[in-house]
Amino acid sequence: MIENKVEKSGLITIDLVDLIPSGQQYVIDLKDFMFEGLILREKDFREQLKKKDWSVYKEGFVAVTNSSEGIVPLWAYMLISSALQPFAALVIRGNKAHLKGALLRRSIESLPLKEYQDKRIIIKGCGKEIIPESAYITITQILQPVVKSLMFGEACSTVPVFKK
Repeated sequence: MIENKVEKSGLITIDLVDLIPSGQQYVIDLKDFMFEGLILREKDFREQLKKKDWSVYKEGFVAVTNSSEGIVPLWAYMLISSALQPFAALVIRGNKAHLKGALLRRSIESLPLKEYQDKRIIIKGCGKEIIPESAYITITQILQPVVKSLMFGEACSTVPVFKK
């Protein structure tokens, strides 16, 4: 009979990909609301916001970005956030990677820490998706006060990060 030494070791592996909530992720580029891609006119912007069907973002996660050279006044982010508020589950300023980082932060901050109390934890390294570096920082900050040890990698090859 083959013995599973990893299972017997009491190691718990956390794959950060599993912490990304399901749901559509969107990026809204404010450039698309600008006159000639450079100027955001308040009156025109408000009119475009009124005409847009915001319900397509229902329960989705939205990153608001500006890929143009134009300057976006701060009130524009407030107006677009206000339009999205009744529909989107989360709205952030940034790109798709920032959005993934924000979603992971929320999930990591809601982990049931008692389950990890004095346990040996491995944060999975390689996976099917690219994970923002910020997620590794967040999970270290959240878990280190409660775990016995924290490692990075795979059970067969880990990098020690913290040991009580």
